[in-house]
Amino acid sequence: MLDQKRVFGTLARVGVTFFTGVPDSYLNGFCNYALAHFPERNVIAANEGNAVGIAAGHWLAGGELPLVYMQNSGLGNAVNPLVSLADEHVYAVPMLLLIGWRGQPGTGDWPQHTTQGEITPGLLELMHIPHAVLKDDAEDFDRTAEQAAAWCREHRRPFALIAPKGVMAGEKANSLDEKYPLSREQAIEILLDQMPADTVFCATTGRATRELFFLRERRGESKARDFLNVGSMGHCSSVALGIALQKPDCPVVVLDGDSASLMHLGAWTMVSKLRAPNLLHVVLNNGVHESVGGQPSAGQLVDFVRIAEGCGYRTAGKPAENGPELIEQIALLRGGGQAALIDCRIHKGLSGRLPPLEFNHREAADALRETLQKP
Repeated sequence: MLDQKRVFGTLARVGVTFFTGVPDSYLNGFCNYALAHFPERNVIAANEGNAVGIAAGHWLAGGELPLVYMQNSGLGNAVNPLVSLADEHVYAVPMLLLIGWRGQPGTGDWPQHTTQGEITPGLLELMHIPHAVLKDDAEDFDRTAEQAAAWCREHRRPFALIAPKGVMAGEKANSLDEKYPLSREQAIEILLDQMPADTVFCATTGRATRELFFLRERRGESKARDFLNVGSMGHCSSVALGIALQKPDCPVVVLDGDSASLMHLGAWTMVSKLRAPNLLHVVLNNGVHESVGGQPSAGQLVDFVRIAEGCGYRTAGKPAENGPELIEQIALLRGGGQAALIDCRIHKGLSGRLPPLEFNHREAADALRETLQKP
């Protein structure tokens, strides 16, 4: 892996000292070094399009070439501002893109990264964004960064640096924080205990999917009423809403994350105009991007309860900060005639005992369809 001190030294030498983006496990070393050494020059954004906009504003206001970092899955969020804001035919905003290459062909990865990995270089080409694949070679990085920065300035266009697995790696920053007593796993188990047996659970990207899956195994329960949203970060609540609208007599629980919620917060507004009283949206809020390294989010800085109320959810008026409060809020909000939301505060910190999540995605989808479509 590249020495991040040298990486940031090279970037400073070519005039890049402002960073914004969404953390990625393949960029873990880069993200954690920026967090530790440049906290005032590193903006962790709500989503990748948000980061492109911030970078554009930074360049417009100060003229400095910015760097936007993301996983390649985040290119989907960034396409619109890259081609309709930063593009040479619009405002011609130069920026470096640092993209973690999940699903790189020939390397092996989880199914949700396969297609994105295959199309990443081609997608950049379709957007007329030149790119270079980084190597685990410090001198090569120095040359590539210098040439890319010069190209951006000369042509006033984005240039992408694609980072395969290991090149920008580093130790995860996750550490146990017991500010709140509940773990994610404990909160999920409380929900499993308190909700009816026919409840559909939709778990968001990251650890929530793994913990729900293995809790079901440990408890000897069927997984046929679970949807594991292993990719498409931020869209789990929309999938759950679609199920809740189609099956109004079936309780539906969203096991969401704070970072995932913030990524597409606009989805929350749908309950203001659509009646889904069977939907219980639970934000498992630890205030970090835990699955990719523990970098901070805005999750525990914003008031999810008031936001939810403004969007049309019923709430208990405050976060649930421990097990008894979570149980009390479930009882209060369940079956209340209106879509409901709980901001469940949990501590950060990963359990290392969970094995990798391996299952057949299509079979899982078909099992859920068969369960829900029974007459």
